[in-house]
Formats: sequence, C-alpha cells, structure tokens
Amino acid sequence: MGQEIERKFLVKDDSYKQEAYAHSHIVQGYICSARGRTVRVRIRDDKGYLTIKGAANESGTSRYEWEKEISLQEAGELMRLCEPGVIDKTRYLVKSGEHIFEVDEFYGENEGLTVAEVELNSEDEMFEKPHFIEKEVTGDVRYYNSFLMKNPYTRW
Repeated sequence: MGQEIERKFLVKDDSYKQEAYAHSHIVQGYICSARGRTVRVRIRDDKGYLTIKGAANESGTSRYEWEKEISLQEAGELMRLCEPGVIDKTRYLVKSGEHIFEVDEFYGENEGLTVAEVELNSEDEMFEKPHFIEKEVTGDVRYYNSFLMKNPYTRW
C-alpha cells in the first residue's frame, strides 16, 4: 500500500519558472471524485496514468495513493468516462535543498491559481521552502484537484 505524504502551498509570484529544471502539460479528469476516495485519469505530455487515492488523515498531509501508467489510448478512452469538468495545468519541477517542489499553474476555470507541493518521507520531515512559497494550504479541500474540478477557482 503506497502512502503519499505531501504539503501544499500557494505561490506568490512566477519566479519558479526560471528555477524549474523541467515542466510538463497535464490534463486530468475524475471517474470518481467522492470525498475520501478518488479515481483519476491523467494525461501528462504523451503518457497516461490511472490513480486511486484514499481519504487524507486529520492534518491532510498523508493518504493512500496507487498509480499505474497506462497507454495514451487507454487514458483517452477513460477520460470519456469522467465526471464533468477537467483540470488543465502545467507542472514545473523546482529543486529546493534536498526536495523537489511540484508547482502547478492552472488554466481554464482555475486560471490565476498556482500551487506548490512537496512530497515527504514522513509528516515531520524538515524541508527548505523556496522563496516563491506563500501561505500553506495543506488539508484545505478547496485546493484539491478533485474539488477544483467541481468548484473552479474563478468562481470563488
């Protein structure tokens, strides 16, 4: 059973773009976006993925995650089964100390939102925050992609 431990932050400026060592385009939909269990289909550049996530713990930092690479054709077929709404974003990878921050710049109905996540090995693991990090939003369901799909940022 895979455990995902991550913290999530708002981003205050676009300086991360100059510091990124890689980026990719992501489009994703949800076959199931029920709270506590999500089934996500993702197309990241030219690859497909199917991901199942469980409920987050009380702090919102940790939850079960299972992911499997699938063919681009399978991902496209599964996208047609998804609930209404789609997440469209560019993900930038930025190294900070010993960690990699994934910075997501959203488009469409979530335009104007940029969120950074860092994956950790334990909930109390220390990490170096990059200068573009602002307020922590770990555990705030409004910033979960499955929530943004139904309640886009531009409608808040």
